[in-house]
Amino acid sequence: MAMADTKSGRYASAGSSNSVVPLVQGPANLECKDFQEYLRTRQTAETLEKLYNYPPICLAVFRELPELARQFIIRILFVDQPVPQAVVTSWGAQRFAKEQTEATSCLSDLNVWRVTAIPGGLSAWELSPTFKKSVRQVLLGGGKPWPMTNTLEKDSKPRDIAFLDSYAMSRWRCVLHYMVGTGNRNGTDAEAISPDAVRILLHANLMKRDERDGITITRQGFQFLLLDTRAQVWHFMLQYLDTCEERGVSLPECLSMLFQLSFSTLGRDYSSEGMNSQMLSFLQHLREFGLVFQRKRKEGRFYPTRLALNVTSKEAATTMTVSDEEAMQDSGYIVVETNYRVYAYTDSPLQVAVLGLFTELLYRFPNLVVGVLTRDSVRQALRGGITAEQIVSYLQQYAHPNMKLVESAIQSKSCLPPTVVDQIKLWEMERNRFTYTEGVVYNQFLSQNDFVTLRDYAQSIHVLVWQNERTRTMVVQKHGHDDVKRYWKKYSKGGG
Repeated sequence: MAMADTKSGRYASAGSSNSVVPLVQGPANLECKDFQEYLRTRQTAETLEKLYNYPPICLAVFRELPELARQFIIRILFVDQPVPQAVVTSWGAQRFAKEQTEATSCLSDLNVWRVTAIPGGLSAWELSPTFKKSVRQVLLGGGKPWPMTNTLEKDSKPRDIAFLDSYAMSRWRCVLHYMVGTGNRNGTDAEAISPDAVRILLHANLMKRDERDGITITRQGFQFLLLDTRAQVWHFMLQYLDTCEERGVSLPECLSMLFQLSFSTLGRDYSSEGMNSQMLSFLQHLREFGLVFQRKRKEGRFYPTRLALNVTSKEAATTMTVSDEEAMQDSGYIVVETNYRVYAYTDSPLQVAVLGLFTELLYRFPNLVVGVLTRDSVRQALRGGITAEQIVSYLQQYAHPNMKLVESAIQSKSCLPPTVVDQIKLWEMERNRFTYTEGVVYNQFLSQNDFVTLRDYAQSIHVLVWQNERTRTMVVQKHGHDDVKRYWKKYSKGGG
């Protein structure tokens, strides 16, 4: 009896092309989740209930909710019985029905409230008792004081905000320098990062181990470098939280402490007395990443930095206080000309390395780097997983102030030359001519007649993706695999 071998895979086709279609794998992109997405996609209902036992986490959840969802919570926070859904619906005007649906869905996904039945068979909303208790505690006071708020004697050598900003960025840049290969990977000086930090980079797939080159950056790592600092730190901390169980550390306690830091006051010192050994270890990791400053490991005080205050905010409300030179580089140091030349007024190895991801570097001077955007350099970045939109966004974000003045003068939508922006996107479109289809391979037919019969059937129900009569190979869409398989079994039992 004839047999057909099947194999699942991902295939690419170029529209009208009838040529052989090879098996390809689409590039894996960096997934940057905000706090809500993290809770919805990575935590179960049972875990959420455990998290809601910690008031700082509940306050963070409440702060990040849509405005309408916050209104719903405030209105039923002190109501001790379930509130009919019809009553909640009546609180909003009909023209805001879409926003109201999104708000109710968000609260349900986060397990903040749940559906319950009330006398008469009506459906009602009931706040999670754990969440309700913690939010009441946060808004009205009470409960146990946070360990870090213990009273301290006045610091004999206080640290000002400028120092904390400089320290935070220097520590965080150590991680970035390590990723691009400009940092110390031997652990021989203070600029090196710990093995724990390296494990997090590997766990997050921002770097990978290569037998020939050692630890190298991945395509997700390239995309990570193009994010703003707040997004980088938040994504990195999410990956750290994913490894809490492996370290034997409590996830709720770590997340609670992270949010306590985000609610702290910049420039004020806090106590580490009263923290258990797990939280003291967590504090040392935060110290390494630049989220807190502590002179010595055993010192009983620490200073949260702006990285900790901004890590959970969707938009950083404050900016770093740095030197004039660093401020110029952070606000804008790149000039892009219509001839695709890129001039970067910087001496930072990190900024030069990031620029080299998508430009061909030509010259380097003490405070100036000259490069050019070429088809090959941009396609190299695209192969690494960086998108044209990310390249354009990076160039706009760090455009020199003079370019922004020109943008304002000519009332342009972008400070970059339109020809350069369009060409970068065209180079990307050259690579996006393929459409990806999840499919199943059928091959190893024992006769030509078997192959033709099955191919014609797949074509008749419009699930055939590609076929090659000479090699007796065909690919069908994944959703049509069951139908084709049933037909094949029926055909085989009938004796072909």
